[in-house]
Amino acid sequence: MKGRKPSLRRSMKPLLHTLAVMAGRRLWLGGALLAALTVLMGMALLGLSGWFIAATALAGLVPATALMFDVFMPSAGIRLLALGRSGARYAERLVTHDATLAVLAALREKLFRHWSRPQAARLLLLRPARLLQRLTADVDALDNLYLRLLVPGIAALGAALLAALAFGIMRWWLGLLTLAWLLLAGWGIALWHGLRTRKTAIRRAMALETLRLKSVDLVAGQAELLMTGRLPAQVAAVQACDARAAQADDRLYRAEACAAQAYGLASALTLSAALPAMGWLVEGQRIGVAVAALGILLALSAMEPFAALRRGAAEAGRSWLAVRRLGAAVAADDGPPSAEREKPAGGLAVQLDQLRVAHPGWPEILGPLDLHVREGERIALIGSSGAGKSSLLSVIAGELPAASGRAAALPCCWMTQRTELFRDSLRDNLRLASPDAGDAALWNALEAAGLARDIKALPQGLDTLLGEGGLGLSGGQARRLALARLFLHPSRCWLLDEATEGLDAVTAADVMQRLAQAAQGRTLLLATHWQREARLADRIIWLADGRIARQAQRGTREYELALARLRPDAAD
Repeated sequence: MKGRKPSLRRSMKPLLHTLAVMAGRRLWLGGALLAALTVLMGMALLGLSGWFIAATALAGLVPATALMFDVFMPSAGIRLLALGRSGARYAERLVTHDATLAVLAALREKLFRHWSRPQAARLLLLRPARLLQRLTADVDALDNLYLRLLVPGIAALGAALLAALAFGIMRWWLGLLTLAWLLLAGWGIALWHGLRTRKTAIRRAMALETLRLKSVDLVAGQAELLMTGRLPAQVAAVQACDARAAQADDRLYRAEACAAQAYGLASALTLSAALPAMGWLVEGQRIGVAVAALGILLALSAMEPFAALRRGAAEAGRSWLAVRRLGAAVAADDGPPSAEREKPAGGLAVQLDQLRVAHPGWPEILGPLDLHVREGERIALIGSSGAGKSSLLSVIAGELPAASGRAAALPCCWMTQRTELFRDSLRDNLRLASPDAGDAALWNALEAAGLARDIKALPQGLDTLLGEGGLGLSGGQARRLALARLFLHPSRCWLLDEATEGLDAVTAADVMQRLAQAAQGRTLLLATHWQREARLADRIIWLADGRIARQAQRGTREYELALARLRPDAAD
């Protein structure tokens, strides 16, 4: 615990600062003040109603007093407080929830941009379900800090001050005692409840996260699990996670019931203390019976706003966990990624000097390695699987940091082995490469990729919606769509990793022909196992064990020998 507290403090401060900047005064002041106003008007309504009923009854005992008693002003005040309380409650809910949802949406966008940056994107691919949990459940947990802790806490403080003021007018020391008791009991019970349920709330959050992860693995990999005989074990693991979450829920519900009993006891003690105090003041003729009724009803309602902290305290552990997870990412200054890349020397598109790359906790995967690529030059990276081709492209693209040495490159566009398409329209999938591209530019890119005829045949054309992962397109069409997106990107350096892998020979040959035409004047680096792709290269570089084993220029015997090592096209 001692090691976690500084981390929590370091995470909390930048996170709260960022939330405050996103929210502005509307969230921090407007909503909290409206909540306090709602509570104060509710207490005033109850107290004034009690005073009015008692005063009316007493005035009715004496005919002369009954004739002089003004019933209009108190009744008007009661109506005003009733309408005002309803209006304040509506405004408070509207302001706080609208502002909170807007802030959480902005926070999700900031986190998504942070995790979409170079290097961080690799984690997204390694553990997508876990980072999705951060964007959804963890961000949702942050609304507890404001909606269920800050706002009810300020409202409860306002209630305590109102009760203390009312009792202080009767006797100053009675007001101080009231304020001290309400704050000590009301906030103390919430603090005790939060500390008591902290570990359970964290266990519940962790169990639910694991449950989601294992459920996703079960659904996505059920065929593989069935073939390997691991399906029953995975189902049992999901059930075990569900049992742990249910056990944590049961403990939280029991703890919340105890907190409710504690608040009920505190309210009963407050009322029990107010009754003899009001009786003593009435007996000493320091206040009237009607005022005593007002004091008793204020005491009855004073503890109720503190009870609203119960749910927030129970979920505080989950919120602190979210703060620790998200604090660093929220506080990060995400400037333009391109501004961070080192520029190569003049005339070069890529400049790698004594480059070494290693994943944390793993042996070196690249290096030492020297590579200079001229602008407009075409390079084919060949070698066995695991030789470091994809890792080298990751370094050039800026997705993988260098452990030592220099890695400088012009802005690049990387077409990976996977065709990354999203559940959106064809138009928006293409515009990921160029957000401002018009339909004419999109059609030109599709024409260059050989996909325009297929898209025009669709009833909705560019507005056609794709399913998850590009569902609705064949493998060849999806690859051509990714190629069209590459053609739209304004960068002068293109990186391609197994551009035609999985395509039939005819489609692959057509794709390579169109790529060669579109890449005129651009720098091209291709990681490949195929002759059809390597033939585009001016230079072939053979990688082995993360190092450059051999290089060959076009027109040399070594170039032809390097081509002969690659897989021939089936059409050949």
